Amino acid sequence: MSNTVTRVRLAVVAAAAGIAVLAGCSSPAPSGDASAAPCEPAKGKVTLQYWNTVPGMEQVVALWNKKNPDIQVQTKNISNDQYGTLGNALKAGKAPDLAQVGYDQLPSLRTQDAFVDASACSAAPAAKSKFEPWTWSQTSFGDTGVFAFPQDTGPMALYVRSDIFKRYGVEIPKTWDEYAAASEKLHKADPGLSMTFFDPKNAEWFNGLLWQNNANMYTYSGDKWHVTVASDQSKQVAEYWQKLIADKLVRTDLAHGSTQMYAAYQQNQIASYVGASWGYSMFRDNLPDQAGKWSIVPLPTWGSSDASGNWGGSTVAFMKGSEHLYESVKFNSWLNTDPEALALENKLGGLYPAASDGLKLPALAQGVPYYNNEKIFDVFADSSRNIDTSFSWGPTQKTVNLALQDAMAKATAGSGTLTDALSAAQAAALKSMKDQAIPATAGK
Repeated sequence: MSNTVTRVRLAVVAAAAGIAVLAGCSSPAPSGDASAAPCEPAKGKVTLQYWNTVPGMEQVVALWNKKNPDIQVQTKNISNDQYGTLGNALKAGKAPDLAQVGYDQLPSLRTQDAFVDASACSAAPAAKSKFEPWTWSQTSFGDTGVFAFPQDTGPMALYVRSDIFKRYGVEIPKTWDEYAAASEKLHKADPGLSMTFFDPKNAEWFNGLLWQNNANMYTYSGDKWHVTVASDQSKQVAEYWQKLIADKLVRTDLAHGSTQMYAAYQQNQIASYVGASWGYSMFRDNLPDQAGKWSIVPLPTWGSSDASGNWGGSTVAFMKGSEHLYESVKFNSWLNTDPEALALENKLGGLYPAASDGLKLPALAQGVPYYNNEKIFDVFADSSRNIDTSFSWGPTQKTVNLALQDAMAKATAGSGTLTDALSAAQAAALKSMKDQAIPATAGK
């Protein structure tokens, strides 16, 4: 939804409780930005291309196509290599009309002139009132245009095998200190049991943990970026997980969404999962025989702070080169605000809408059978209310994520530490910005 997160049944970085809480990245407009593209309806039937990573999206699109014979949409799932596929298409001048793009990748792709401003279509700026304010701010870059419509977000929580905790008499942790203590108790009771896993190739997940600890990776002031990837708050998170890894209380050999990951959970080798709202369908669909054994509780906190983190979340962006902007706006608006479409996306793809009315879907107010009929979306709504609104993404986030993943993989293999990985990612951020002539300096 990570948007580069490996998934089997997942799609997006998706899904979240859409309370108005997360702050967008309002990076300055790149030089040479063109004015809004012209917006004229086509004279005949048109076919739009929409690329995404959401399971079941073809059924949502089929619903639209049935109702709109003159505006047909063809969907393509690009979850195997989301941004590689989009990047190649952009270079070849063959990008789709619309594409799913994670919030964290919007600034980076914008510097590559990947989007078209849909402001000339009156329905585009008018859609602002339909979405939670923080999501809109990320897609409009400080109201400089309309480059995408928000789709979903990903406030984080803790998924727990409540039966395992109960079996060994371990309390479900409320703080990260309690989580570490519970990890020791569970592993001592059963040496083959780990509390969770740490996927070193998943920077988006790790970024969500940094977000929770007020570890803002970037700020923008004085006409330049201030890079704080390796802040003290970030180091606190890194050192915490480094100790769990060193004590062999969490596994590092599993990739998120992999067959091996599901097998470990199926074999009762892992007791919890640190995830986002969109992950609720992952366990439901891939581990059906564990229905009733899982609960979702608030993410463990740092001390008495109620702060939570966000992992993932996506938009549907207007891609450069589209010849049918009017029709793209019409479909994009329906896709992300229509109650019937939103309900189907939540049911099939696990998406939790960014649209304000989408938060009123009946399914989101009901108990979920797989999770003991608990009202799990209430947990995600509370999580969303407790997310730091000042967090923002940098213009070279993809490069930073790759550097972080590479260094984290080395650290989990015994070469360096996770704190070293933060330093490597900070250096990569500064170098990548310098290479693109983006004013930046190291911050504190």
